[in-house]
Amino acid sequence: QVQLAESGGGLVQPGGSLRLSCTASGNTASILAMGWYRQAPGNERELVASTNRGGGLNYGESVKGRFTLFRDMNTVYLQMNSLKPEDTGVYFCNGVSYIGTKRVDAWGQGTLVTVSS
Repeated sequence: QVQLAESGGGLVQPGGSLRLSCTASGNTASILAMGWYRQAPGNERELVASTNRGGGLNYGESVKGRFTLFRDMNTVYLQMNSLKPEDTGVYFCNGVSYIGTKRVDAWGQGTLVTVSS
């Protein structure tokens, strides 16, 4: 079983920057991919960025060129630059493992990012 602990988030003005971090514990050897999703009020949860064990990166269209995801051992960092009000939401760390052919998702508790002047 995988546990995820997030930190970072908070209030920032438009155009500002924030960094989120997420550290995995437990059965970390089983993790195939880690990343971040976000959910704004009234919206579905959407992919922000993810990385797989091979180092591949995947970004949501709305954050390309502004956000950078990088991984160091069992921690992933999301560097968010040029933040916009529409980036406001709860950001959830995600870890993907498989038990046989069954995908198992681990989620952090979520951290709130508010972009506002």
